[in-house]
Amino acid sequence: MAQILSSWKIRDRAFVWGQQTYVMGVLNVTPDSFSDGGQFNTLDTAVAQARSLLRAGADILDIGGQSTRPNAETVSLETELERVIPVITALRQQSDIPISVDTTRAAVAAAAIAAGADIINDISGGTYEPEILGVAATHQVPIILMHIRGTPKTMQRLTDYQDLLGEIRAFLQQQIAAAIAAGVAPGQIAIDPGIGFAKTYEQNIAILRQLPTLRSLGYPLLVGPSRKSFIGHILDQPDPQQRVWGTAAACCAAIAGQTDMLRLHDVAELRDVCRVADALWRDRAGHPATNA
Repeated sequence: MAQILSSWKIRDRAFVWGQQTYVMGVLNVTPDSFSDGGQFNTLDTAVAQARSLLRAGADILDIGGQSTRPNAETVSLETELERVIPVITALRQQSDIPISVDTTRAAVAAAAIAAGADIINDISGGTYEPEILGVAATHQVPIILMHIRGTPKTMQRLTDYQDLLGEIRAFLQQQIAAAIAAGVAPGQIAIDPGIGFAKTYEQNIAILRQLPTLRSLGYPLLVGPSRKSFIGHILDQPDPQQRVWGTAAACCAAIAGQTDMLRLHDVAELRDVCRVADALWRDRAGHPATNA
C-alpha cells in the first residue's frame, strides 16, 4: 500500500487525513449544471454564493466552469477560462480559503493556479489531457484524480463492468502512477471513485458500501454524492435541490467508509451531519471507531 503524507498544508490550513471529514463546497459557474445551472454564472452571483459557502463552514471551494452532468456538451477553452478565472481572482482578493479548480484542461488548471487556486480537481483523472499532471507537478499543488469512463456526453452508455470496484481501483492505481511519473509527489494526490460518472444506480450504491477497498490504496479519498440521481431514484425525487437529506444519508455512509473529503452543494445543512458522523465513526486518533 502506498504511504500517504499525513496532511496537506494549504495556505494557513492543515488537512490531516483521518481525523475529520473536510467539506468541499461546490460552486458551478455554469448555465447548465445538473442541479444549480444558471444560478451562479455571473461574477456577482458566484462571489455571493462563495461567501455563503464560507459562512456555512466549507473547508475548500471547488470552482468549475464546465458542466459534467450526463450528456453535457464540452465548452471551448476560452469560455471555461472566462467563467472560472475572474471568480478565482475575485475570491482570492477577499479570502484565504483553499480553492480547487474543477477542470480537465491543463491550460485552465495553470491559469487558475496563477489566479490563486490551490488544488486541481480533474474528473478525468488526468486522462483527457495528461499534461495536467505536469501542471500539478510544476506548481507543486495537490491533484484529485477521479474515475470515469468516456466523457459526460457518453459516460452513461459505458456502465458495463465485470468487476466494478476492481476496475475502479485499477484505473486509480494507473493514474496515480502516471501522476507520480509526471513529478507529482505521492503526498499531493487524492482519489475519487466518481459517483454518478459512468455508474448505474446499483453501482453507486455498491461503491458507497465498499469505499474501504479504495481507501486502502493509501491516498485521501474524496466522494461526491451531492444531489446525485441515485438519491433521486431512491426518494422518487426528480428535483436535485430537494435531495439534501438523502445526500445526508449518503454522506454518513461515506464517512463510515473512511472518506476524507465530501464534495457538497448544501454545506450549511450537511456540515453538521459530517460533524456528528465523525463523532460516531471516527475515534480520537482518526481511525474507524470500533466497539473494542
